[in-house]
Amino acid sequence: MNQTAFQAHAPRHFGWHCSDDGRVATITLDRPEKKNPLTFESYAELRDLFLALQHASDVRAVVLTGSGGNFCSGGDVFEIIEPLTRMAAPELLRFTRMTGELVKAIKRAPQPVIAAVDGICAGAGAMLALAADLRLGTPAARTAFLFTRVGLAGADMGACGLLPRVVGQGRAAELLFSGRAMSAEEGQAWGFFNALHAPGELLAQAQAQARALADGPWFAHTVTKTMLNQEWAMGIEEMVESEAQAQALCMLTQDFRRAFEAFAAKRKPVFEGN
Repeated sequence: MNQTAFQAHAPRHFGWHCSDDGRVATITLDRPEKKNPLTFESYAELRDLFLALQHASDVRAVVLTGSGGNFCSGGDVFEIIEPLTRMAAPELLRFTRMTGELVKAIKRAPQPVIAAVDGICAGAGAMLALAADLRLGTPAARTAFLFTRVGLAGADMGACGLLPRVVGQGRAAELLFSGRAMSAEEGQAWGFFNALHAPGELLAQAQAQARALADGPWFAHTVTKTMLNQEWAMGIEEMVESEAQAQALCMLTQDFRRAFEAFAAKRKPVFEGN
């Protein structure tokens, strides 16, 4: 599937557009009057959108952001939380599995995903940012895994597995037990944010980083993302062998040859992703 075919999967509940060459897609959570919360429908649409990206061959990097000065306030209180209080166990399990499928779809998308986070980033919104490969924030970003604030476990959408790998076990435990907001400065110091930018520059910086990735050795980037995710569950023997096989595969690409030829000719390589 190319970017044109991917447009058939464009969501109704989000804004989205691709760059002129189709390589960089920007997905915008767009309910600014409520700080961009999620609903049952938008959860499913966002999951399906990231599943479709697995087959969008010319979309090479993705930016995920929110409108109106906020990223995402999590599940909508009246459109998700209230109905959940009236559901039986089988319905609740279907819902929690579906939310987890969204995280898995982001991780399985071959494209690097950059979260551009301003303002409120809470609950399921914090998990969307955590599922991304890179996170850029603003000084106003406030990230809260606030599940305990509504009487739930901090174990939601993979939080207990993903967050310690990003900020460390002790910091993750404190954030997940307390549900408090992590400041932008803490987030950067702890490795949650790769960088902080002024609000007016955030989206442009995220798109510029996505462009740099999209214009790089795209196939090799997909391998890097795959290995970053797969090696969590590996021992050192499996890690080294898996990377040996992955790198040998990359050495068969034309981008590898292009890089050598450009170096020999003292010019910048132009990668084509094959």
